[in-house]
Amino acid sequence: MLRRLAGRNHYVHTAVALVCSVRAIDVVALSTAVVRMKPFDERMHERYLATGESLGKAGAYSIQGEGGDMVDSIDGDFTTVVGLPLRLVSQLLEQAGVRVPVDLAKLYVAKPYANWVRFPS
Repeated sequence: MLRRLAGRNHYVHTAVALVCSVRAIDVVALSTAVVRMKPFDERMHERYLATGESLGKAGAYSIQGEGGDMVDSIDGDFTTVVGLPLRLVSQLLEQAGVRVPVDLAKLYVAKPYANWVRFPS
């Protein structure tokens, strides 16, 4: 899979469902980001596979780990690529009347998660 992604763009789609039978909430939403992978050679590919980090990852890489070294850029939300689009989750919760106790604007400025600062949002 990584060989096929090398030097190309791909889409990462992360779906979120907010369901509460008591409050009759049943919403599904999708967040999409375009990820541009750097071209990489067989040596870099083998070195990354040796970390074991790719195992269990939908796209065979972890952008918040060493796999971030293979990513050139992102159009979209970094947290979508990680697997939990925080802006979308926050929006859905607020629409359902649930207060979100985290200041997302500050979070997105601080970018506290590994490799996040490398990718402008």
